[in-house]
Amino acid sequence: MPRERRSASRRRRRAVLAAVAAVCLLVLGAGWVGVRGVQARTHLAAAATLLRDLETQLERRDIAAARATLAVLQEEARAARAATRDPGWLLGARAPLAGGNLAAVGAVAAIVADLVDQVLQPLVDAAGIVDLKALAPKDGALDVAQLGKAAPNLTEAHAAAMRAKERASAIPVDGLLPQLRSALGDLDRGLRRIVALTGTAARAAELLPPMLGATGPRTYLVLFQNPAELRATGGIPGAFAVVRAEGGRLRLVDEGTAAADLGIFARPVLPLSPAMLGLYTERPGIFPANVNLTPHFPTAAGLAREMYRRRTGVTVDGVVATDPVALSYLLAATGPLRMPSGPPLSAANAVRLLLVDAYAATHSEDEYHAAAARAAFAALTNGVPDPAAALAALARAAGERRLLVWSAHPAEQRAVAGTVLEGAMPVQDGARPTVGVFLNDGTGAKLGYYLSGEAQLDVTGCLPDGRRELRLRVTLRSAAPTTGLPKDVLGLKLAGEPYAARTNVMIFSPAGGAVLGAWLDGTPAPLGTGTERRRAVGVLTVDLKPGASHTVEANLLTEPLTAGAAAPVAPQLWVTPGVNPWHTRTGSAHACRAPR
Repeated sequence: MPRERRSASRRRRRAVLAAVAAVCLLVLGAGWVGVRGVQARTHLAAAATLLRDLETQLERRDIAAARATLAVLQEEARAARAATRDPGWLLGARAPLAGGNLAAVGAVAAIVADLVDQVLQPLVDAAGIVDLKALAPKDGALDVAQLGKAAPNLTEAHAAAMRAKERASAIPVDGLLPQLRSALGDLDRGLRRIVALTGTAARAAELLPPMLGATGPRTYLVLFQNPAELRATGGIPGAFAVVRAEGGRLRLVDEGTAAADLGIFARPVLPLSPAMLGLYTERPGIFPANVNLTPHFPTAAGLAREMYRRRTGVTVDGVVATDPVALSYLLAATGPLRMPSGPPLSAANAVRLLLVDAYAATHSEDEYHAAAARAAFAALTNGVPDPAAALAALARAAGERRLLVWSAHPAEQRAVAGTVLEGAMPVQDGARPTVGVFLNDGTGAKLGYYLSGEAQLDVTGCLPDGRRELRLRVTLRSAAPTTGLPKDVLGLKLAGEPYAARTNVMIFSPAGGAVLGAWLDGTPAPLGTGTERRRAVGVLTVDLKPGASHTVEANLLTEPLTAGAAAPVAPQLWVTPGVNPWHTRTGSAHACRAPR
């Protein structure tokens, strides 16, 4: 017995010693992981600062400084990754409590390091290839060869950015510390911006050389939308121009107005689907000013192209649309434009001169718009003082859907698809249900200049089948005067008062979803209904007197989720770009319980 007691005592002492040793190892390991965590955080913080410096240097076109900054940035990012890869850290990442947080930090450090090497490095290399000043048009020509040289770097950067975004999305967030979860949200938003930036740049480098005639002549119909008379994509196509591109050289080969030169057609120039006829009748295929009653720009572009072909016999390779607001952005980079009569067009006065004063003048407003188009084309093709500012202006216009592009070449149109240039709502929404609010003038008036709007879209509930309920609230206001406007601006006066604007509001549901009902100023409102490309459409008319405002509210549903699928929802809101900027807000929501 004594011997057995001594043996049991030794076993207990060994167990205690082992436990103490294990605790000591855990404490030491935690301390070591803590030290490495501080190191990783320090390196990541330094990388963030360097990234801001790099962005500034690239904006200034200081490529030598950008390369030096990138080298230091790579060292910091790699050091942060190394700090989260030693055995102590990897062991801690398997621990039951803190392991998830340590694993997430390690994943972030690895993503950042790869992002620097595989995305920023090719972007800096591409910036070194493309000289914006040399790329800017001179004597009517652009050096498209530069873009072709930069295309492989940009394509590589975009592919790496996509991989980084997928890796970040795969990091489990359940059980993470709030500050780490917030950091992952910031990373996701940053990666979304990087993916959008690299995707746009890669597509531009791929598409612009052939579209600008590097592989053969191209001809484009350019539509100038007039948002004083609203249409779903912006405004009625008033003036137009035809541009020929060959080897990067651009020439204006034709111009005119939709009313005088295209006229009215006896029947639709292209077949319209039953759904299109149900929503818009035959008007998009008969009247050039109505091709964009639909918000789907590829449809509007195809109709405009066929109308031009029937009148002239010329089949263009693509259609571009823009508006006076986009022109005002560009004038900030080019400087004022001289006009045949009246004051020069500038960033400060272009919108008013084109959309208000032109109707009070003795000349035709369409002719004035055409003259402005000629002047802008001459300024762009004969040299831009600040190419970077001009590109930023075009990017801003595209982001507001004031610059739309459609190509008749299928491969090029597939590359445009999904970008802000396409002007088409997504075919599938997924976790980002997209709702559209599109406006069409209902009385032939030019009172859209005085309209402004705000919209809010919220996620309000879950249904058993996984569908999400959405609540939309839209307020429209009119700042029109009560006297002094010419009859061309007042239109047909269908709203009952000369200065009242009649606007047809079209509400597009999420893809595969529904519009359940609508209210106007709190009172149930009758809805015209239809469908377009898997989206339910509700239509109601709003009459706005000068100084008045009206609020439209609607309940909508997303499409059902597949069994077992559930995800947080971050809805998107598309609106018709008008003269005045919209104020929009969207709310997100956590995942519902997945349907079974």
